Amino acid sequence: MKLVLASAVTAMLTLPVFAADVDEHTKRIRAAGVVLGEIMDAGDKSIPTDLLQKAQCVGVVPNLKRAGFIVGAKYGKGVLTCRVAGGNGWSAPSTIRIEGGSVGLQIGAGETDLVFIVMNKSGVEKLMKDKFTLGGDASVMAGPVGRSANAETDAAMRAEILAYSRSHGVFAGVSLEGATLRPDTDDNAKIYGAKVTQREILEGGVKAPADSSELYSILNRWAPYKG
Repeated sequence: MKLVLASAVTAMLTLPVFAADVDEHTKRIRAAGVVLGEIMDAGDKSIPTDLLQKAQCVGVVPNLKRAGFIVGAKYGKGVLTCRVAGGNGWSAPSTIRIEGGSVGLQIGAGETDLVFIVMNKSGVEKLMKDKFTLGGDASVMAGPVGRSANAETDAAMRAEILAYSRSHGVFAGVSLEGATLRPDTDDNAKIYGAKVTQREILEGGVKAPADSSELYSILNRWAPYKG
């Protein structure tokens, strides 16, 4: 009888932790969709649609933590999705961690939303690594802002990754030089119920959770594949 009661208590204590984990991941995926939607609905203060349509992958880090940009203490979790083979449709989201690096001229403690787009196959391959440094292992530059990149497109397309930030209502291209990016394998295992690699997720090897629908709706609206 004592053994049965102990097992029941253990189960009851475990359930809230599991629910909290699921809720955290759900909120992050949904927040990514909200952030991207708000940015793209901002008219001339958005990511150029012609660039987003050519992007191979899109990453969104809602509420990147920043505590004194002078010393560069920054940390955040977000989601990353890539176009599946053929360019049509998007992969399941992979949870990513970003740490350190430069986020431009915004000074002081607070939070900022970060968006980055991966423009070519070389950049995609960098994402498959366990960890890489932006500006070192992969070229990154502040992305142009506006409905169309126009004359800036050629310069922008030379970078593997274009980055943007939104803080206190201000949206702009941003430097991520020195930041490290890596998959969060523990969080991904919780989301998909088993250990999966970043490559398996981003190449379409797992089914996307239902909570990704808003993120996909935004991507399919603003980034239909143009080849």
